[in-house]
Amino acid sequence: MTIERNLDPRLVSLGDQLFHDVRLSQDNSISCSSCHVLSTGGTDRKKNSVGVGGNVGGIKAPTVYNTRYNFVQFWDGRALTLEEQAAGPVHNPIEMSSNWEEVISKLRKDPTTVEKFEELFHDGITGENIVVAIAAFERSLVTVNSRFDRWLKGDEGALSERELRGYRLFKSYGCISCHQGDNVGGNMFGVMGAKGDYFKDRNGGITEPDLGRYNVTKQDEDKHYFKVPSLRLAAINPPYFHDGSQTTLQGAIRIMGRYQLGRDLPQSDIDDIAAFLHTLVGEHVRLKP
Repeated sequence: MTIERNLDPRLVSLGDQLFHDVRLSQDNSISCSSCHVLSTGGTDRKKNSVGVGGNVGGIKAPTVYNTRYNFVQFWDGRALTLEEQAAGPVHNPIEMSSNWEEVISKLRKDPTTVEKFEELFHDGITGENIVVAIAAFERSLVTVNSRFDRWLKGDEGALSERELRGYRLFKSYGCISCHQGDNVGGNMFGVMGAKGDYFKDRNGGITEPDLGRYNVTKQDEDKHYFKVPSLRLAAINPPYFHDGSQTTLQGAIRIMGRYQLGRDLPQSDIDDIAAFLHTLVGEHVRLKP
């Protein structure tokens, strides 16, 4: 994992400000950071996030860290870029329930913010420029120097024998078939329940978010397909899956074994894989795991 070096620090700083700015929401109560808490892994660690007016979302907020490595954004991949992703919550009636006209009107009343935009953009405050700034900040949110990365670079003492055993199991069981690359995921879609009917066994019926990629394409073959999440910060970001149905890392591994691999994994193997996943957690000045 590497930090993007060609980002304009002024743009990143403005994006940081906007990421934490409640004026992006209709009632000035919600910012991006309300659901993507940087100190706790880039999520709010809730099964369902709460938006304006106490509205409860239908899907778990994914981490905002390392999103520049994702091939698409959101669980269902409906945004192709971070800029497109950043615009989504502003207009979502459950999240911020606002629009650019309202947001821009608020920001233009702040002389300091106006000055920052005019220094960076010839047309000042616009919806497009707001998301450009937020996306730049999000691209800066990269975790580095994880123990696993140090081990890959030759530090043989970075991992314990148990963690190495977990890594070997992670590969031999086939977890790496979907969770691979720099971000250990985030570069493909996968079906939830490749080897069993996860949703039937979960009980409670099928929700709209459960349909996954289908909500974007309306193709039956895309039902229950989701962007495979990165595992970089999985160890510190419960609850798990798009529905937040598993509260522990071990529970998530057990479910993955059963429904993605068709195997009931021994508890010792689950514990070893969990130990390995903890080694993927990197460092960032805002992250306090």
